[in-house]
Amino acid sequence: MEGVKYIMEIDVLSLKKDLDSGEVVLIDVREPYELDICSIKHSMHIPMNNIPYSLDRLDRQKSYAIICHSGIRSQSVTNYLANLNFRVKNVIGGIDQWAIKVDKGMKRY
Repeated sequence: MEGVKYIMEIDVLSLKKDLDSGEVVLIDVREPYELDICSIKHSMHIPMNNIPYSLDRLDRQKSYAIICHSGIRSQSVTNYLANLNFRVKNVIGGIDQWAIKVDKGMKRY
């Protein structure tokens, strides 16, 4: 649609609602050692550097939220996947914001 810009970001509170309703699949692009510290239940783990080799695991009919520690790596992955016509949004503030606003008992690093 001309003149309409797709918003490629989502805050953690909206993400929680979308995950609870099944509207989005969460892809965690952090490294395995980071997942050992904390993770969000039912997220799909694909480290950032493996994304180009894991496209066959993704469905262009689904919507994805991309998360990392603070939102920097996930922004790069979001841009990459959006350019390949995937429906993606970057999680603003990453899992650190999730730990602050959604799951206050989650370990932070």
